[in-house]
Amino acid sequence: MRLTEISYGTAKAVEGYGPGFFRVAGHVLRGACLITPWDAGLWGGFQDTDSPLSLAGKIDVLFVGTGASIAHVPQAFRTALEDQGIGVEAMASPTACRTYNVLLGEGRRVAVALLPVG
Repeated sequence: MRLTEISYGTAKAVEGYGPGFFRVAGHVLRGACLITPWDAGLWGGFQDTDSPLSLAGKIDVLFVGTGASIAHVPQAFRTALEDQGIGVEAMASPTACRTYNVLLGEGRRVAVALLPVG
């Protein structure tokens, strides 16, 4: 079997996470965060639609990490993004990190909004 190391180039990949933090491209972010291939920063949670809406036309889907386990995304949040052409996929934050990294490695137009684990 041949293994190939994944290279993200200059894109921001999620390198790790733990109770209350995410490590992205060598930096630690504490609390909820929004990560795109070109930027990573804090996110205000589901009441903050402005940050993910600013990605309209730049991404096709936003993965939403809902913490340690999967939970529903509030309908108003989902509708606001979908009305602007951004697909919303909810999953537990660890799964969202992995899914984002895989699709990022494929060059897909994705971002991830993460609520902390624990």
